[in-house]
This record gives sequence, C-alpha cells and structure tokens, in this order.
Amino acid sequence: MTPSARLAAAIDLLADIARQSRPSDAVAQSFFRDRRYIGSADRRAVSERVWSMLRAHRRLSWWLDHARLPDTPPLRLAAALLLDGWTEAGLAQTYSGGKYAPARLTEADLARLRPLVGHTLDHPAQDLATRLELPDFLLPALQARFGPTLEAEMQAMLTEAPLDLRVNLLKATRAEAIEALAAEGIEATPTPHSAWGLRIQGRRPVVTGHAFRNGLVEIQDEGSQLIADLVGAAPDMRVADYCAGAGGKTLALAMTMRNRGHIVALDVSAPRLEAAVKRLRRAGVHNAERHLLESGDKWVKRRAASFDRVLVDAPCSGTGTWRRNPDARLSLTEADIDELTVKQAEIIQAASALVKPGGRLIYATCSLLPRENQDQVAMFVSRNAGFRPLGPPLSLTPRRDGTDGFFAQVLERLA
Repeated sequence: MTPSARLAAAIDLLADIARQSRPSDAVAQSFFRDRRYIGSADRRAVSERVWSMLRAHRRLSWWLDHARLPDTPPLRLAAALLLDGWTEAGLAQTYSGGKYAPARLTEADLARLRPLVGHTLDHPAQDLATRLELPDFLLPALQARFGPTLEAEMQAMLTEAPLDLRVNLLKATRAEAIEALAAEGIEATPTPHSAWGLRIQGRRPVVTGHAFRNGLVEIQDEGSQLIADLVGAAPDMRVADYCAGAGGKTLALAMTMRNRGHIVALDVSAPRLEAAVKRLRRAGVHNAERHLLESGDKWVKRRAASFDRVLVDAPCSGTGTWRRNPDARLSLTEADIDELTVKQAEIIQAASALVKPGGRLIYATCSLLPRENQDQVAMFVSRNAGFRPLGPPLSLTPRRDGTDGFFAQVLERLA
C-alpha cells in the first residue's frame, strides 16, 4: 500500500471503531479480516497509526474544538498528522482525492487546521485530565492513589505495551522457547519478574508460528503471570479459577500444578468457557474441567469448603490495561464503577464459600482504583471474620514494574 492508502485505511478503521460499541481490537480484527488484501506490514502500520490516535483521543478532541473543526475521522487524522510534525503542504498532497487516497480537504478545513502547524499534542491550556487522557471523574481517585507520581504513572499508561508471553513449562523450558521463537525470526528476552515470562518488542506474528501453535508459549502479560504465581497452586491440590473467562490463568495454574490435581475453570459466559477448550488442548492440559455458573446453580453449594485455592480474577474497570485497550477509557463511566464494585463484592463472597479451612482465596483485578482493590478486600474481611489477609497485596503499574496495572491480595481461611 502507498502511504496515502495506509492513511485512507486508518480513516476507515477509525470510522468503524466510532460506529461500533465493540472493543477496538475486535473491530480491527473484523476490519482486516474483511480486507485480506492488506498485507501484514500494512496492517501493522495502519494499526499503529490508529492506536496512537486512540491513546491521544482527549488531546486531539481538544485541538479539534480549539480549531472549531467537526470531529470526523478524516479531520481527526489530519490534526494528528500536523501535531506529529507534518507540513500543510504534505497534508494537502496526501489528502489528494486520488485512487486509494483520502478525499481532498476543503480550503476552509485547511485554513482551520493551519494554526496546528508547529504545535504538539500537549498544550499549556489543556486541563490535567485532558493532558493525561483521563475521564474527568477518575482524576480525584487517581490523584489520591498516586499523589506526586500521578503524571509519571499516567504518562506510562500512554505508551505502547510490549508483547509478553508465558512459557508453558509442560512443554518447554524458557531457553527452549527462546530458541523456538528465534527460529521464526522473533527475538524474545526474559521478563524481569516472572520466571516464565518472555518479552517481545513491537508487533510480531507470534500466533501463526510453530512455538505458539504447538503450545510452547501463550500470550499473557507479565503481571497476569505474577498473579498466577501468587496463587501458589501446587500438584495434587484442588483449585478453582472462579472468573476464568477464556482460561488464561487456568492454563498458568495447571502448569504450576504440573498437570496433576484438579482445577476447575468457572465463568458465567458459555462462549468464554468454550474459547478455553482449544487453548487447554494446545497447552497439553489434562487436569482441568470447565463449569458454567448459571442462576440457581447448586455447584458451589455442593462443593463448599473443598478447594485449597480459589482465584477470583474479578470483572473490573480494566484501568490497568489502558496501554493495550486505550479506547476503554473513552466509554468508562462513574455508573460503570458503581455497578462493578457491587458485582465484585457479590463474586468474592460467593467464591469464598469454596475455600476449605487453611485454604487461600486470592482476589485480583486489572484495576488501578482502590475502590475495586483495597476497599473491596477491607469490606470483605470486615464481613468475614474467618478470613485474614496473608501478607501485603501485590500492586503493579506500568511505570514502576513494566507490566499492566494489577492488584492481588491473598486471604487465608482460618475456620
């Protein structure tokens, strides 16, 4: 594709994302699946352009409002290009209206865009929430959480996340996985914290390669791996992954159990649990089963106090994953947080019934918000005298740890 054609594709993808309520990565998958003629290098270039704009959404909106321009995908991209150092002449040449190129900009639009030349995304007149790409309602909570490091923490959230892999020790050592990836032309280095982790810089086609297809590696952020390690699931234990989704942490737990004992992946979504089947098979996991939690289900009641470990990877705001899902911050509302915290309290209470005396309950989120983390744990402990926190919580951020933002607290059942 020509540079102009790539930008035209970026405009089309931005328009699709704006029209649909689905996450942007799901929209992008459909977009490129319907345009198989777009090669891998072009897909990468278009995606990087669009994702950089999603990470700068509030600042770009500020500039469009400042220039009194309508917020349309072509003009949003034009503003982004000028703020990235493009000249007005280069912009007019690219928006040529030719075959596969963006439509021409009007003289009026060019005149309104002209004051952006020579500026960058940041401007002294922008308020703090705009400059840090935060929903206004979250600013006080995050200021209370991070204090003087808020700006540095939020700036780290605006960077592109690396691609982290977890080596599947059921099939390979970390050294063997590195060698297998190198044979595919992919350079992977050990992650600094997880003993199973590998990190790849940039976007690489890992899922089409031998190492992934044969179950040697699985895509999983290093922080998520650390939570799986915190569970302490060992061979011959009974383990419940209470909000298992598509089984990412179930796979890691089965690995630490060396395919022995018994692990149950539980979720309220049948499609998510069904998606775990292929992953479990690829990883060579044999000690896991799935169970769909439905209204009126007696499964938990019948298995009360019978599990050594219960992991609750609770549904949350996902504020810790904004590097990977920059559009998630655009739709998050205060009402969403209120609804999520109620649901989290219900889930941890229900899951706690599965823990046997002496066993452990691990509550985890990919949120940065105390309301979803420390406050939830404190409220649970105040209502359940038979549980006590075991050690300090695990708290991870992109700036400090290089991982997604995560929280986890281990709780021991006394009686």
